[in-house]
Amino acid sequence: MKIEKRFLGIKELAQYLGIKEGTVYVWVCHRKIPYSKVGRLVKFDLVKIEKWLEEYSIDVYN
Repeated sequence: MKIEKRFLGIKELAQYLGIKEGTVYVWVCHRKIPYSKVGRLVKFDLVKIEKWLEEYSIDVYN
């Protein structure tokens, strides 16, 4: 049984999106990206991140 990872940390999300960790920190600080706090840890739900990416994508063909 393979379990897919649903929640990512800052470093993992930065790698997933292909951006710098510092950018993720800034987005969290300015509440520009959906995240959850687990104690002192910041976690990102991949389902919410994918939805967020769809909401902020620009369709250049319309």
